Amino acid sequence: MSNVEDFPLAARRPTEFEALVAAGHAALDAIPGAVYLCDAEGWLVAYNSEAVELWGRIPDASTKERFCGSHQLYLLDGTPLAHSDCPVATAVLLGTPTRNAEVIMARPDGSRFTALVNIRALRDYSGRIQGAINCFQDITGRKQIEEEARRTTQDLEDFFDNGAVGLHIVSSAGIILRANKAELDILGYRPEEYIGRHVAEFHADARVIGDIIQRLSCGEPLDRYPARLRARDGSVKHVLITSNSRFVKDKFVNTRCFTIDVTKLHAAEEARKASEARLAATYEAASVGLSEVDESGRFLRVNDSLCRITGRSRDELLGMTFFDYTDPDDRTEDAELYAQQVRGDIANYTTRKRALRPDGAVRHLDIFSSSVRDSEGRFLYGVRVAQDVTATKQLEDRLRGGEQRMRDLLEALPAAIYTTDAEGRINFFNRAAIEMAGRTPQPGDEWCVTWKLYWPDGSPLPHNECPMAVALRENRPVRGAEAVAERPDGGRVPFIPYPTPLRDAAGNLVGAINMLVDISERKRAENAQKVLIDELNHRVKNTLATVQSLASQTARHAADLDEFLPTFTGRLLALARAHDLLTKRNWQDAPFEKLVHDIVAAVSGGGMVTAGPHVDLDARTALSITMVLNELLTNAAKYGALSVPEGSVSLTWRFGAGERPQSVLECEWRERGGPPVTPPKRRGFGTRLMERCVEHDLAGEFDLVFEPEGTRCRMVFPIKVPASNG
Repeated sequence: MSNVEDFPLAARRPTEFEALVAAGHAALDAIPGAVYLCDAEGWLVAYNSEAVELWGRIPDASTKERFCGSHQLYLLDGTPLAHSDCPVATAVLLGTPTRNAEVIMARPDGSRFTALVNIRALRDYSGRIQGAINCFQDITGRKQIEEEARRTTQDLEDFFDNGAVGLHIVSSAGIILRANKAELDILGYRPEEYIGRHVAEFHADARVIGDIIQRLSCGEPLDRYPARLRARDGSVKHVLITSNSRFVKDKFVNTRCFTIDVTKLHAAEEARKASEARLAATYEAASVGLSEVDESGRFLRVNDSLCRITGRSRDELLGMTFFDYTDPDDRTEDAELYAQQVRGDIANYTTRKRALRPDGAVRHLDIFSSSVRDSEGRFLYGVRVAQDVTATKQLEDRLRGGEQRMRDLLEALPAAIYTTDAEGRINFFNRAAIEMAGRTPQPGDEWCVTWKLYWPDGSPLPHNECPMAVALRENRPVRGAEAVAERPDGGRVPFIPYPTPLRDAAGNLVGAINMLVDISERKRAENAQKVLIDELNHRVKNTLATVQSLASQTARHAADLDEFLPTFTGRLLALARAHDLLTKRNWQDAPFEKLVHDIVAAVSGGGMVTAGPHVDLDARTALSITMVLNELLTNAAKYGALSVPEGSVSLTWRFGAGERPQSVLECEWRERGGPPVTPPKRRGFGTRLMERCVEHDLAGEFDLVFEPEGTRCRMVFPIKVPASNG
C-alpha cells in the first residue's frame, strides 16, 4: 500500500460559496438585511426571509430563477431593467462587484421600493467564479428624506437667487460673498463686478457703512436701516437694509443682509413734502377763505383770509363752528346740506350765505364744501372754501334792479317786444308780444314769438328767414321790412319788425331785441282810403250818370220849368244827403235808421212813424234806398197822406223769413188819413225809378199799391250779413 493509500489527504476546506450554500436558510436569516445567492450560471440557490419580504414573493422552486428574485427591476429613472442585465448578472458573468448601487424593485402587487445593493462574485481557491452574493436593503425612506432635503435646498437656493428682495452675504472682513439677482438688478452690476469686492465700495456715505459694520460686528441686528448705494450707472439708490450677524463658537463669521430699493418711494416722499410745503404756502396765501372742519362743523384749521373775511382771529375761529357766524336765516340750509355731506348722501355742495362780523357788518359768502374720507369711505373732515362776494352781490342787486326796471319799462310799452340769445332762442317777451301773437312763447322757441309768418303778398315766411334771423345771422339791424303774423285762431296781424343786435362790452354778439309794430290800423286806413278813392271814382261816374238821367227823365215828364225845377232839386238833395252820410262813414256801411231819419227829417213835418231793428246798409244799397224813400216822401208830401195835417205815414222794417233771415230786409210803407187815392193813368218816372233801384240795382222785390185809404209799398232786398252773425 502506498503512502497515499495508507494516509488519505486531509479534508478540503469549503469555499465561501460552498459554505454559504451549506449553511442553509437559517444561517442566511441571521444576516441583517436581505441576502440571496446565485450559482455560476446565475440560478438562484439560496435567499433569506427578509429578501422574500422585500421581494413580496417566494421564488418559484419548480422553475429556477436567475440573478434576482424580484418581480421586476427598474433603473432609478424608471427604465425597465432585465434580470439578465442586472448587477448580479454582471458579477456572475464578469466578476464585477457593485458597491452601494441603487435600483428600483417592483413587487407583484405593483408597489415599488428603492434598494441599495452590494454585490460581489464568490470564487473558489483557484479563482474560478462559483456564484455571487447580493446584500440589499430598502432605502425608500432615506431616499424620500434625501429628496425632501434636495427640494428644500433647491427652494432655498431659488429663494435666495430669485427672491424679489435684494439679498447678499458679507464676510466678517466686509467682502461680499454672495448676492442674488434682485440685489444685482437694484444696482445694475454683473456678478463679477459685485461679488468679491468690499461692501464699503458701494456705499455713498462712509459714516453710514462704518456704523453698519460696527453694529453688525457687535451682534446688533439692523431693521430697515436707511442707506445710499452707488449704482453702476453712477446714480445713487436709496435703500433700507435689514441685517443680522452669524456667529460660530462666538466668532463673527458673516452677515446676512436684505436690501429694499426705496428710491421711488423716497422721491415720492420728497415730492409729497414739497407739495405739502407748497400747499401750506398756498393755503395761507390764498385770497379765499380756506378751512378744515370736523363732522359737527367745528374748525380744525383756518387760513389768514378766512380770519380777515370773518373779522376774527385764528384762535377765535378754532373755538367756533362755521354755524356760529352764519346769519340765522341762512343757518338751516347750510346745516342741512353739511349733514347730507357728512352722511355721504352728497359729495359736495355750494351755497351762498350771509356771515355776521363782530363789528355788525354783513358779508356775503359763496361756500364750496367737500369731504375727505378714508379708504373705507368714513368721513374724516370737511374742506370749505369761502369767497367774499359782497361787492359782487351789491353789483348783482344793482344790475338786477336795473334789469327789473328795464323789464317793467318793456312790459309797459304798448308795442310787442322780445329778446333772444345769440342763437336766436327767445329769452324775454312782454305782454304786448303775447297779445299780438295770440299765444305764449314756449321754451326753445326761436327767432320770433309768432305762431306763423307770411310776407305781405301772403307767401309763407319761414321763421329762420325772418328779419330777426337775418339780423342775428348778419349781425346788423334790419329796417324797412313788413310781415304778417298769423295767430293760432287764424287771425292775421300785419306788422313792421325792428330787429337790432345786442353786443357785450367787447363787441361780441350776445343776442338781439325786436319790436313788432302792429300796423293793422294803418293797413285798414290804407285799404279804406283805397276803397274810398275807388268808390269815389265809381260814384262820381255813377252820380254824373244818375244826375244826367234824373235831369233827362224829370224834364221829359215835367209840364214846364216850374214843375221840373222843384222835382229835380228834391231828387238831387236826396242823392246829396245819402252821399253826405256815406262820406262821413268813409263810404262804409251806413245805419238804415240814420238814413231814414235824415231823409224823413228833411221832408215830413212830424207825421212820420219809423220802427225796425238796427241794420247796416252798404254804400250801394244805401244810395238806392235813399232814392226810393225820397220818391215816396215827395209823392206823400205832394199828393198823399203828408199833404194834409191829419195824414200819417208809417215805415217799418224787419228781417226776412227763411234759413238766413238776417240776409234779407223787408220794408213796408203805409199811408193813412190823406186824400182818397186813385191809381195813376200812366206810370211816371218816379215809379220806374223806384222799381229800377230795388229790382234792378238791388235784385230785390218792389210792390207799389194805390189803395183808396192810402198808398202802400213793400220792398224786399238782400243785405250784408253782419260778421258777428255769420
